[in-house]
Amino acid sequence: MRQPCVEGALAAHARLKQVALVTPFQYLARFSEKLGASVFAKREDLQQVRSFKIRGAYNKFLTLTEEERSKGAVCASAGNHAQGFAYACRALKVKGTVFMPVPTPGQKVDQVRMFGGAFVDIQLIGDTFDDSSKAAQQYQKENNLVFIHPFDDVDVIEGQATIALEIIEQAPKPLDYLFVPVGGGGLISGILTVFKSLSPSTKIIGVEPAGAPSLQVSLKNNQNTRLETIDKFVDGAAVQRVGDLCYEVCKNHLDDCISVDEGRICQEILALYNTEGIVAEPAGAISLAALDQYSDKLVGKQVGTLVCGGNNDITRTPEIHERALLYAQLKHYFIVRFPQRAGALKEFVNNILGPEDDITFFEYAKKNSRVDAPAVVGIQLKNAADFETLVARMKGHGFFGDYLNEKPDLLQYLI
Repeated sequence: MRQPCVEGALAAHARLKQVALVTPFQYLARFSEKLGASVFAKREDLQQVRSFKIRGAYNKFLTLTEEERSKGAVCASAGNHAQGFAYACRALKVKGTVFMPVPTPGQKVDQVRMFGGAFVDIQLIGDTFDDSSKAAQQYQKENNLVFIHPFDDVDVIEGQATIALEIIEQAPKPLDYLFVPVGGGGLISGILTVFKSLSPSTKIIGVEPAGAPSLQVSLKNNQNTRLETIDKFVDGAAVQRVGDLCYEVCKNHLDDCISVDEGRICQEILALYNTEGIVAEPAGAISLAALDQYSDKLVGKQVGTLVCGGNNDITRTPEIHERALLYAQLKHYFIVRFPQRAGALKEFVNNILGPEDDITFFEYAKKNSRVDAPAVVGIQLKNAADFETLVARMKGHGFFGDYLNEKPDLLQYLI
């Protein structure tokens, strides 16, 4: 198999001039002041399909022969690659079929339908990208179609590599660090291909969601490894196995790979919207959410990040807010033992809650012939430091039953 190269990235950049936007490399004052560095973000959320994926998908289509395009194409995607694929199908008049996981945010499904129009058929199959990918490849074989892989393909990787060519040209000074989101590995493989040739002193740091650290596990095992289970929240970067080609590129060139808790990513999604006015999806915020982990190394440095996508479904906002509060240790869920007598709830409110504490969730069912009855109670604190005294008051007054934040299997039903 041909390896991705700078020449291929340059050829892709020439092909995509009339398709992919040259997105801004924006200076971020908030991060720069906080870290004592010069921090920039490549705004791929501003592409026509609101992510970088148009680059790789469209480049792949442009390398196909007319005969190959006439057969039709198929892809699997958690959302963003599908939009780039759909955009290319409609623009080039190629019939395409898109396989997406059932839990894909509705906004991304609607966008695929909008970009593809009559040229694209959508199939929602499986719980994860890997499930959809398996179904798509089976469909491709049965119907003799072209499969457009979202990341493990040289032409797709070289399409994504055009981002790196732009960053090198746009950066006011050579970058010391570049933090890159990692899902299947196509984006970081393309960036590594260009930077290790044209800017070898720049350290490339891969960033994965903590619930899907496929690349980190693979690098630790010294072989590409499939994770049995993943947290699908960061849908644009949650894959069970990175691409084989991508793994080889990363194994040979990546400087470091770190992970970020999903709750920390949620904090950054909210901060980007409230402060910079940037609408970032979870994968789009992940590289900025990772900067804290490198804060001691970034002082005085030139730092690049990528807001790689802005396809965030507004209906997910309550969950994003909830996860951010849990991560900040400001939201806590308990099983509370309430005496079955009048005034018990009033006693709990008056004697247990602090003056700035707030009950945000309450579920209680009175049981006959019981002295106590349990309730599930969610409490939001103003300060994380108030947690210990809250628990102490609950225990002192006999209300404490159990703490659910430490029981993720139960907590998932509440957020």
